[in-house]
Amino acid sequence: QVQLRESGGGLVQPGASLRLSCAASGRTSSINAITWFRQAPGKEREFVGAIRRSGGGFMTYYSSSVKGRFSVSRDNGWNTGYLQMNRLELEDTALYYCAATSGNPIASSLRDASTYPYWGQGTQVTVSS
Repeated sequence: QVQLRESGGGLVQPGASLRLSCAASGRTSSINAITWFRQAPGKEREFVGAIRRSGGGFMTYYSSSVKGRFSVSRDNGWNTGYLQMNRLELEDTALYYCAATSGNPIASSLRDASTYPYWGQGTQVTVSS
């Protein structure tokens, strides 16, 4: 079992930066992918970005709406995942969740919430002028 806890959300102005953290506990050595989703009021949960083990390293994936502005990373032990968000826009306002899996998801399944058995409670990001 893996437990996840997000932190780092807040209220910022457009153009600002935030870094979200996803602290994992439990069987963290089994984690193969850490992914970020977000859900804005009245909208469906959407994929933001993911980092997945690949060979001896890792690969990252992003939604088109955040590519070039956001970046995902993790510490060496896969105990903590990060979402660095730069040049935040009003449309980035949402509840941000991290999710993880011990499975071996193919790239196309990373965007599917059903791939992930482990979820955090979410952290709110509000972008407002």
